[in-house]
Amino acid sequence: MTALAQMLATVFGVGNMRPAPGTWGSAAALPLLWALHTAGGFTLVVIATLAVFFVGIWATGEVTRATGNHDPSEVVIDEVVGQWIALWPVSLGAGFMGIDVLRLWPGWVAGFVLFRLFDIWKPGLVGRADRRNDAVGVMLDDVHAGIFAALCTAALAFLFHGVLT
Repeated sequence: MTALAQMLATVFGVGNMRPAPGTWGSAAALPLLWALHTAGGFTLVVIATLAVFFVGIWATGEVTRATGNHDPSEVVIDEVVGQWIALWPVSLGAGFMGIDVLRLWPGWVAGFVLFRLFDIWKPGLVGRADRRNDAVGVMLDDVHAGIFAALCTAALAFLFHGVLT
C-alpha cells in the first residue's frame, strides 16, 4: 500500500479519529463542499464528486488489499463522496437562487443527518452494495446512501419551500 493511497483513503488522517470515524469523515466533507461550491458552483461539486469517487476506488482498493479487511473503518473517502451527493440539492438550490450556499443551512443539517442515517441503516441498495466486499462496494454503498439522502433533502426542501410557505 502506498502512503498516498493511505492518505487519500483516510482523508488525510480524518479516518483515524475516534469514535465514529465515518461521522468524522462526513463532517470533514462539509467544509470541502463549501469550498468547492464557492469556487465553482454546483458544476465543480459534481466534477469533484465524480473524481473523488474514482480516486476512492483506487485508494480503497490499495488499503483493503494491504490490510486484508474489505471495509476498514479508517477508510472514509467513501463518506466524503456520499456526503457530497447528499448535499447536491443544497448546492444546486443555492446556485439556482444565486445565494450563498450557507444560507441554506437547514439543508446542510438535513443532508448530513439523513446521509449518516442511510449509511448506518443500509437499506436496500445501500446494503446490497456494502455486501459486495470490495472497493467498489465500499464506495457504492455511500453513493447510494448519498442518493437516498439527497432525494429526502430535496423532498424536505420542496415541502418547506414549495408547500408550506
